[in-house]
Amino acid sequence: MSVKIFVPRDSTAIALGANEVAKAITAHAKAKGVEISLVRNGSRGMFWLEPLVEVEINGERHAYGPVTEDDVKSLFDANFTQAGQHALSLGKTEQIPFLKNQERLTFARIGITDPVSIDDYVAHEGYVGLKNALGLTQEQIVQQVTDSGLRGRGGAAFPTGIKWNTVRATTGSQKYIVCNADEGDSGTFSDRMVMEDDPFMLIEGMTIAGLAVGATKGYIYVRSEYPHAIDVLNEAILIAEKNNYLGSNVLGSGHAFHLEVRVGAGSYVCGEETALLESLEGRRGIVRAKPPLPAISGLFGKPTVINNVISLASVPIIFSRGAEFYRDYGMGRSRGTLPIQLAGNIKHGGLVEKAFGISLREMLYDFGGGTRSGREIRAVQVGGPLGAYLPQSQFDTPLDYEAFLAIGGTLGHGGIVVFDDTVDMLKQARYAMEFCAVESCGKCTPCRIGSTRGVEALDKVIAGEEREQQIHLVRDLCDVMLNGSLCAMGGMTPFPVLSAMNHFPEDFGADNKQAGSKNTAKEAA
Repeated sequence: MSVKIFVPRDSTAIALGANEVAKAITAHAKAKGVEISLVRNGSRGMFWLEPLVEVEINGERHAYGPVTEDDVKSLFDANFTQAGQHALSLGKTEQIPFLKNQERLTFARIGITDPVSIDDYVAHEGYVGLKNALGLTQEQIVQQVTDSGLRGRGGAAFPTGIKWNTVRATTGSQKYIVCNADEGDSGTFSDRMVMEDDPFMLIEGMTIAGLAVGATKGYIYVRSEYPHAIDVLNEAILIAEKNNYLGSNVLGSGHAFHLEVRVGAGSYVCGEETALLESLEGRRGIVRAKPPLPAISGLFGKPTVINNVISLASVPIIFSRGAEFYRDYGMGRSRGTLPIQLAGNIKHGGLVEKAFGISLREMLYDFGGGTRSGREIRAVQVGGPLGAYLPQSQFDTPLDYEAFLAIGGTLGHGGIVVFDDTVDMLKQARYAMEFCAVESCGKCTPCRIGSTRGVEALDKVIAGEEREQQIHLVRDLCDVMLNGSLCAMGGMTPFPVLSAMNHFPEDFGADNKQAGSKNTAKEAA
């Protein structure tokens, strides 16, 4: 009887040598006459342990990691195919504290199944949600999503049910479902993991969205830097079509839904929904003025649902287990779970899916294990390059949309980047302004000019030229950008700049809290 061995095909694991490990395992098994079945699964999200090799014995998986190509011989010598002890032994995978203490709903299959096996997907509750949704009316589907409390996981946190209902109620000869997979925030990788490690979940969620609003066409807009995700999605779409989960007659229901992958061209601003639509239509990604909202006049002027990967990937479990099941996780208006991504100077970097409400401190220390350098954590940026820098005094804030807004921050896409006490926050503030200057689409003056002048002013602060005057100027620029920018690109750049200035004034060499408008000071708390 063959032994089932799992080696991830996730791009992080591949970058760390997973393909070489898989080849070595196959070669050594053949040489020793050990019959194995090698499965290329997704990553469990414990990146400091990748490549993570798992062996299934009596239905339970035993983990070893991080495994290199050179470790494979000693693993076989230690009889790892029968869970033999080795220096890399981690015990039963499900008992590893980092994994055991999570609430995996959206990521329930990731790391367990072969990403492109439709049989694996169906065997692990896949397509149960779609089958249930096919028995409901459009209004009932939208109501289920509304009742679940699901909000946009891309950062805006807009109630998904309201968006879907707007598109459903809007008349149009054609309607579209667009998945925003242009994941470009620093420290984020949950979208990539879904696309690479459980693509059918995203396909199922988009199909349910199509049923809800009467859309027959969908697009997944993926950033060009994700070649593995693009390949896996295209392969999964062909498999779904072959098995009648996509196409002109989904599961014989009479409903049509067709899906395509479209590749972006490396522009950060195309993560903004209207710039994304411009790019999808074949034009330069420039932000559109609102109104009209995309839900009313979106792609090619038609009613369009635009949701983030995690938003759509959360839909299948809502329909397989019920809106109440999903809603019972979380706190306040933040219902369900959020995949938190730990990156930067962190000992245990990876993905943690938890119900809303866990504190930032618990995430950093209980899961992240503190800094990789062993030094004190000084600042944490949550929500990507436009998120606020939070000091230790705010680490007890619960991961909740409203709680973060109250301190001038944003949860965004759930990315957390950690800095130890060697970080220069003045340089981090400058980086935020420079990032905006480079990535701005240029349509509105506050973002285009304000960020450029901000870089110049902060360069003078770094050089020690008229520090107080330049700090005052930066605050004025932030006020204009915050209140006058057309989209979040310019409107949120003040978050990291002002939070750095307010919480770490010593790095700016001046009492910078004495200058600035009430509006900007309030925004950065």
